[in-house]
Amino acid sequence: MINVTVANFEEEVVAASMTQPVLIDFWAPWCGPCKSLGPVLEKVEADYAGRFKLVKIDSDQEQEIGTAFGIRSIPTCILMMNGQPVDGFTGALPEGKVKEFLDKHLPPAAEPEPEAPAVEEDSSPDAVLDRLQQAVAADPASETARFDHVRQLLALGRDDDAKVAFAPVIAQTSTVRRFDSLQRWMNAIDFAATHLDAAVAEAGFDSKIAANKRDFDARFDKARWLMAGQRWTEALDELLEILMRDKAWNDGLARKTCIAVLDVMETPKPKVADGQIPPEDPVVATYRRRLSSVVLS
Repeated sequence: MINVTVANFEEEVVAASMTQPVLIDFWAPWCGPCKSLGPVLEKVEADYAGRFKLVKIDSDQEQEIGTAFGIRSIPTCILMMNGQPVDGFTGALPEGKVKEFLDKHLPPAAEPEPEAPAVEEDSSPDAVLDRLQQAVAADPASETARFDHVRQLLALGRDDDAKVAFAPVIAQTSTVRRFDSLQRWMNAIDFAATHLDAAVAEAGFDSKIAANKRDFDARFDKARWLMAGQRWTEALDELLEILMRDKAWNDGLARKTCIAVLDVMETPKPKVADGQIPPEDPVVATYRRRLSSVVLS
């Protein structure tokens, strides 16, 4: 389930529906039937295991989208396929009726293929790094290969090697979000390196925050410190504290850094059968929802 706004509607709904049916749930926080329907839709999405994608649109916050679809009451669900709406329903239907609606349009579930004998792959850090390095060598223009390689180097504490591997794409940080995320992580590592005594540094951040909970500079410095130590959830908690008090602080720096942390902490998704969606890291999913909730509140 993904929260959609005007900013990501084209990518998450229109473009996505060209390869996978997308069910849009128009809802609002005050709507009782919406609260009943939401968990039903999420359960059905899980049951259908990648046969469709569920997105949610807050009709109060995104009135422009609601108007474009002619939404007059909520909850209303619209099914998009190949970039176009094909059907919909209004009201909090029970699970069986939702599945009946979807089954009219979705292709049948694929029969599971016989599993091939498992081949154990060396999962040691050096072996993983070697495979990632080979992937970059095979396709230097691959953003995913480059991102995974640099992230693994940083995760192993090989900061200088990471900077060398990152150098060929450093100019793309303004256009490729995940490269920007790597740059923010490296900046955090450089920031932490200026503090020689870890205990003194962290105590200093905590002291400033205790004296003034709106000392956003101290909270941000602590978040960067935690990023450098790969203490991801603690860093996100500090950044979310800033956002809950001032979403626009420092030109959205806390939000941008939250996105960076979520990018670099998410492990590569496992391989799944064609047509299926790989499972999402539950911790990352939880913090993505928290970030969306704070930003859209």
